[in-house]
Amino acid sequence: MEETYTIQEAAGRSGVTVHTLRYYERAGLLSPPGRSSSGYRFYTAGDLGRVRFLTMLRRTGMPIEQMRAFVALEREGRASFGARYELLAAHRRDLMTRLAELQGHLTYLDEKVRYYWELEQRQRQEREGATPV
Repeated sequence: MEETYTIQEAAGRSGVTVHTLRYYERAGLLSPPGRSSSGYRFYTAGDLGRVRFLTMLRRTGMPIEQMRAFVALEREGRASFGARYELLAAHRRDLMTRLAELQGHLTYLDEKVRYYWELEQRQRQEREGATPV
């Protein structure tokens, strides 16, 4: 029998909150989990993998509607492999563009950090009576 996890355990193992698990389910991103005889949700390792994937998509900026589209394609089965590839490849291209933009911002920020560090060092040396660099 496959190991199952309570909602608390699933949240801890997948790195999200209980609220996020319930949200993914309400949003149609996650199939309703199994239920125990007493009605408590239980999650499988497959469910946790799905949550990790969805969380990665969200953290990389994929809009919820696009995530829903991907999940809908998955539910179509093998016939949607090409469409799923296209959706993920487009998201990857967008992410690479944003990464390049962020790298440019980081480079500029590094220049400013270095500039102000050097100003601070000069000011410190002047206060101590030393000759500035």
